[in-house]
Amino acid sequence: MEPKAEADASDRGAVRLVLGLAALNVLAYVDRQLLAALAPLIMADLGLTRADIGLLVGVTFIAVFAIGTGVAGAFADRGSRPRLMAGGLGAWSVATALTGTATGFASLAAWRALVGVGEATLPPTALSLIGDRVAPERRGLASGVFYAGVPLGFALAFALAGWLGPWLGWRACFLLLGPLGLLAVAFVWRMGDPPRRGGHAAAPAPGLSATAGALARAVRERPALAVVAAGGVLVVFASAASQHAITWLVQERGFEYRRAALLSSAMLLAGGLVGSLAIGALTDRARRRGVGARLVALGALGAAGLLASFAFYTLAPGSPLFLPCWFLAQCWLMGWYGPCVTALDEMAPAGLKATTVGASLLLINLLGVATGPYVAGLIGDHWGLTAGLRWSLLPSAAGALLFVLVGLGEGKPRPTTDVAASG
Repeated sequence: MEPKAEADASDRGAVRLVLGLAALNVLAYVDRQLLAALAPLIMADLGLTRADIGLLVGVTFIAVFAIGTGVAGAFADRGSRPRLMAGGLGAWSVATALTGTATGFASLAAWRALVGVGEATLPPTALSLIGDRVAPERRGLASGVFYAGVPLGFALAFALAGWLGPWLGWRACFLLLGPLGLLAVAFVWRMGDPPRRGGHAAAPAPGLSATAGALARAVRERPALAVVAAGGVLVVFASAASQHAITWLVQERGFEYRRAALLSSAMLLAGGLVGSLAIGALTDRARRRGVGARLVALGALGAAGLLASFAFYTLAPGSPLFLPCWFLAQCWLMGWYGPCVTALDEMAPAGLKATTVGASLLLINLLGVATGPYVAGLIGDHWGLTAGLRWSLLPSAAGALLFVLVGLGEGKPRPTTDVAASG
């Protein structure tokens, strides 16, 4: 085959891989977000509080998911990535269906935890595949496409909830959704596993303890890795707390449930897609001046997005700025993940990229996503969800500032060394 033909075939293969992984991410976020989308109906049926919902969409799910992403990241550097994803997909699909049988907080929590176990296999594994298959100058956009599954999944979850919830009840939504994932397991199992950049095959990868030691050395040599991960922990508070938005719209802004769900679906789809793709592309453009420039651009975009979020939580629904601010808020809340993870991947040593991403996602999810909805819910139970949602913007602003500070301190990308091999 001619070199140009080979390059074209490689590009097409990379596009198919990214789109396939994005589709899996869509399904994961539909399954994950459906409980938050149905929260007003579930609260009325089972007598749950806002803090209970915060625990279910936060700590209960994320504690397991966060630990799982760290473990899955290490296994993704060691074994077959498609088969790891296929096993996780089967587990979370079964648990999603069984959520429809729950009779109270305890049973909801049990099935949510199992969903977290399964979904933990996807992010570090998929992002590792993207890192090995996509050229460096396109990885920000590629990860943006993958993370476009977040707003798409959120939007589909709210659309499903708004359409089927009032008609068939919240249980039917879970019982119908779970089997869809099981249909895709065989396709994921047979997906190709591309060669790892830097010449690392799965078989000779070091043990988990050696990998952990290598990661610790990498952080000591480049502390900015830890600071960027800390920035992600703080930034995600606002995104995580926004899962209460539909309850806020119904209970404190006077929206009828179906209207709130369908409008949320449309806004998440529009704002989330634009944010994921635009922030990915803009930070890629800034990346031409170095990894640090990507982070500076990400922090600056965060400042604008958080201002729009504050306005959205403050304005009355009748204000002409209510919907535009909601749209801009969703652009940021759904769009920052991909560029942040891309920066971590670029800064990580060869042979430890999936592990670095997995460990960072563990911290982001366990410390940020898990606690954000619960704290916002507690504040909401005592002082109203408006106060809880506004509170979530403060740590997020601090995280955006950390991105800028690290970015200003970073020069051109440094040559990576094989930290894993040195251990």
